[in-house]
Amino acid sequence: MTGTTTLDLGPQARIVARLVVAVPDVRLADRTPCPAYRVGDLLGHLAGLCVAFRDAARKDLGATTDTAPGPAAPALPARWREDLPEVLGELAAAWQDPTAWTGTTRAGGVDLPAVVAGAVAADELVVHGWDLARATGQDYTPDPAAVRASHAFLLAAAAQGDRGGGIFGPVVPVPDDAPLLDRAVGLSGRDPLWTPPAP
Repeated sequence: MTGTTTLDLGPQARIVARLVVAVPDVRLADRTPCPAYRVGDLLGHLAGLCVAFRDAARKDLGATTDTAPGPAAPALPARWREDLPEVLGELAAAWQDPTAWTGTTRAGGVDLPAVVAGAVAADELVVHGWDLARATGQDYTPDPAAVRASHAFLLAAAAQGDRGGGIFGPVVPVPDDAPLLDRAVGLSGRDPLWTPPAP
């Protein structure tokens, strides 16, 4: 994404919110396609990144935008079923302001063009939505515009050899004629055929 391109993150944020509220407590310790995260960790990560990218859109720079993801598993908010959908909505609303996509901002302690930060936010919602759906056995049909933004961001990152400082794993080869979501998932370092391990 370049120039003044904008994207409505609302549809994808609502899709992820529906996935979140459908997660039963008994699945919180289940594995996800992200090897370092169980389902509860993934939900905690989503909560933190939504706050960070909401504030990045608002140019409200501070502790939430200055802190890089650490090695420790993110804490799951006590009221995650209520809080996560709310902050997902706030994230989407913040990026609906055209000024969010202009100039520079900061996320994860990194200064970057705002338009790139918006693409990263779309990618996080698409890929982690897929993670959550796969881990919990839910159907997943992401917003097509968000998938296109995610794929474009990941393709550019792969071409530049920028693997997100360890956030992404090695690219998983996926056929060129595979669905765009599968190609994005492969670029993120995940196997599109991943299924939860047997208990």
